[in-house]
Amino acid sequence: MSEGPGIHFPMRYGVILPGGPAGEQVAQAVLAEQAGWDAVFVWEAAYGVDAWSLLAAMAMATSRVRLGTMLTPLPWRRPWTVASQVATLDQLSAGRSILTVGLGAIETDLPDTGEVVDRRGRALRLDEGIDLIRALWSGSTSFHGDFYDFSCARSDLSEAVRPVQARIPIWVVARWPRPRSLRRALRCDGVVPEFDGEGGPDGVREMRAWLAQQGMPAGYAVIAEGETPSSDRAAAAGIVAPWVDAGATWWLESRWEMPHHTAERMTEIRTRIAAGPPGGAMTANH
Repeated sequence: MSEGPGIHFPMRYGVILPGGPAGEQVAQAVLAEQAGWDAVFVWEAAYGVDAWSLLAAMAMATSRVRLGTMLTPLPWRRPWTVASQVATLDQLSAGRSILTVGLGAIETDLPDTGEVVDRRGRALRLDEGIDLIRALWSGSTSFHGDFYDFSCARSDLSEAVRPVQARIPIWVVARWPRPRSLRRALRCDGVVPEFDGEGGPDGVREMRAWLAQQGMPAGYAVIAEGETPSSDRAAAAGIVAPWVDAGATWWLESRWEMPHHTAERMTEIRTRIAAGPPGGAMTANH
């Protein structure tokens, strides 16, 4: 598959909630739907507001926005539990769930809990965890790998939790230009890029061209994230435009600075959400 120069892909817009009390985040998700955003994402901490309980509450309070994590550190989770949580969310949301996975950030995401920390060990568990989750969603009741063994004699349990979507999107963090990392991305439905050296729109353009040469499927999600102002819509659209030109298909508005939970921080994120997505959003349920 190849892509010619100048081809633009439809851009969708999501917002990553930086944190705060559970009720406040649910209210922010409702506001995001009203303001025209396409998706709402929450981050998954080792200890904190539980991402999947939070997303389930959002599913019941909204009807259109897609819902997911940004991101789930899969090597530090039990894949069958994650599969259950995402499938349950997919049912509650009538098919709006997205799962984003990655190796996990040791410096910020992992207390001293005895989890595997070497990069290769996490990468192998990430690959196998993705395979196990896909197997369970397809109705399989057993899986045997190098790290995970799963066997359940009760097929009715898997039938009860079958997802609404024929294929729940899995997005994965991948580093350009590392082939192993990018091959993992091609097994999934979207990529959250990281870069060795310079990144930005030029990095996305190069990475997307490589993925296309390797057979990237139609509808593949290429994610960009950053901050745009709430007070100047034209300036916000101008920040996103180079990413559109580079072939990104999702812009995720993010506010990662600490602390996440102050009243000032909550006011800031509500103001940005209420201003709506930069450049306009597709409001149909995708």
